[in-house]
Amino acid sequence: MQFKHPEILYALLLLLIPIIIHLFQLRRFQKVAFTNVEFLKKATLQTRKSSQVKKWLVLLTRLVALACIILAFAQPFTASKTALNSEKETVIYIDNSFSMEAKGSNGPMLKRSLQQLYDHLEGEENISWFTNDVTKKGVSITDFKNEVLSIDYSPMQLSLEAILLKAEQLFSQSNTAEKRLVIISDFQDNGSFPEVPKNIKIEAVKTKPVTVNNLSIDTAFVLRKTVENTQLQVVVSAEGEWPESVPVSLWNDERLVAKTAVDLSNTASNSITFDIENPENLKGKITLTDAHLQYDNNLFFSINLPEKIKVLSINEGEAGFLQKLFDNEKYAYKQQNFNQLNYSDLPSQNFVVLNELKQIPKSLITALKAFEENGGSLLVIPSKEAEINTYNNLLNTLQIGQFQQLSTSEKKITKIHFSHPLYEEVFEKQVTNFQYPTVQSFFEITHQASKVLELEDGSPFLLQKGNNYIATAAFSRENSNFKNSPLIVPSLINMAQQSLPLPNLYYEIGQNNTFAVPVKLGQDEILTVEDSLSSFIPLQQTKANSVAITTTEVPTYAGNFTVNRKEDRLQLVSYNNPRNESRLRYLDPKNWEGTTSYNSVEKVFEAIAKSNHINSLWKWFVIFAVLFLIIELCILKFFK
Repeated sequence: MQFKHPEILYALLLLLIPIIIHLFQLRRFQKVAFTNVEFLKKATLQTRKSSQVKKWLVLLTRLVALACIILAFAQPFTASKTALNSEKETVIYIDNSFSMEAKGSNGPMLKRSLQQLYDHLEGEENISWFTNDVTKKGVSITDFKNEVLSIDYSPMQLSLEAILLKAEQLFSQSNTAEKRLVIISDFQDNGSFPEVPKNIKIEAVKTKPVTVNNLSIDTAFVLRKTVENTQLQVVVSAEGEWPESVPVSLWNDERLVAKTAVDLSNTASNSITFDIENPENLKGKITLTDAHLQYDNNLFFSINLPEKIKVLSINEGEAGFLQKLFDNEKYAYKQQNFNQLNYSDLPSQNFVVLNELKQIPKSLITALKAFEENGGSLLVIPSKEAEINTYNNLLNTLQIGQFQQLSTSEKKITKIHFSHPLYEEVFEKQVTNFQYPTVQSFFEITHQASKVLELEDGSPFLLQKGNNYIATAAFSRENSNFKNSPLIVPSLINMAQQSLPLPNLYYEIGQNNTFAVPVKLGQDEILTVEDSLSSFIPLQQTKANSVAITTTEVPTYAGNFTVNRKEDRLQLVSYNNPRNESRLRYLDPKNWEGTTSYNSVEKVFEAIAKSNHINSLWKWFVIFAVLFLIIELCILKFFK
């Protein structure tokens, strides 16, 4: 028991006064003469004894009554340590990811949780709160209630580690404050539980869906492409209980193109294929019908009229292999002899190959530097008879390194960096029984670049830095059989493709997405991305023949968009929500050490209110004081 005004307890010393008065017995008995002495002695003893008992009882009741009055004025109370702490900080995390769209016992889990927050959150202190995409620090309860019911679903989902880090940023640096983090989530399984900070008390509110059934369109990709047709493969997956057959529709803008069904009778995931004729500039949408999670029932994609990548080879060596690779409808391929090079063609190219030049003059180095600064991509294939000084001038300009002497020992190309962007989607698995190409000679090099291919002694055969690639050996038949190796096709083709990264079928919202728009902009011109609802200006970098577009936080919703220059539509780009929340599998916060788990928002705030409750006792002491005064009156009146 504690007291609000403990200084009043000094008044208990006043209880000594009636005790002292009683002990000194200021009122004494008087002796009266009586004839029968023996009877008088007996009566005197009995009267004195009964009077003493009565006085002690009256004294006791008065002392207790007075003590109760003093204690009542001191205002005694009982409370927990949490309730006594005057520094209280509350941070609320509301999981508004798409998995919270699932139906609970009283409707969608997010909407029900928001309504309970609105109904049960009370108090005068400020709180901080955040969702997956919104953060508010130190707002009043009134302001919070004005916003809470308008919280909408977000394509992002914070991990538990990220939630704790975000909450620690919203808490103060005080070491004495009582810090409480309320997490309202379905706790979708995306990892293990992190360690709880010692200075934070976590109240976990787990929302639970009625069912864990869901159908989703996972992905779509081009399976095969010809001049006239494109085969689009669509992957559909299911969770919980699902029908044996699910209808899937393909739309071009608002026009239904095809409809088929995916067979899920024997598996939880299967794919279907659509054959699309003349798919250029296709505003695609794939749909299915599912009554559970809605966000993954649609998948948007777009297919643009492909732009030809401009490739220029500057030759002193044999160039037949380059012509076989690039002289087709996908590329605008040019080849020029070094002695007849037209320098004005360089700025308009996307990919330039220096094919076994014996020397590189300063004029060409200057032109290639400007080409590289404007976003162009360069491949340098040295000649076996190369003048090292001129090559090193180029390598130094590009900050790649320097050639050393020519090594004439035969080596095999044995190591492929499978994780390099050139080979990310080339190999299904890492190959160990590959028929390795060989080189008869190669240039030793000191470099500040990443290795793409290596020789058997660890020396680099192909290096990459930025948009530039450097080979250390000639590709001529006399020096290497690399031109006959299967490696040359993905290596050079992907170099060219990555020199102008055209839009994918679609991108995921919230990721760092980059693509190039092949357009030349005038001064002060910009590109915009828009649909029928909104438009935004993305991060963009203007290059000689293209504009590099980067999107991260926008757009915030899935759909098909167009990239425009003023009123001109340049190309299509599509965005979809990530599919990681389609898996309805959950963690149980009861297993999270250091947390308290609840199954509703209402119960957690009842527990918080109970822990903050102060039980006041002064009324009881007033009642006891009155009671003992009544007892005193009864003793005085009825005790004989």
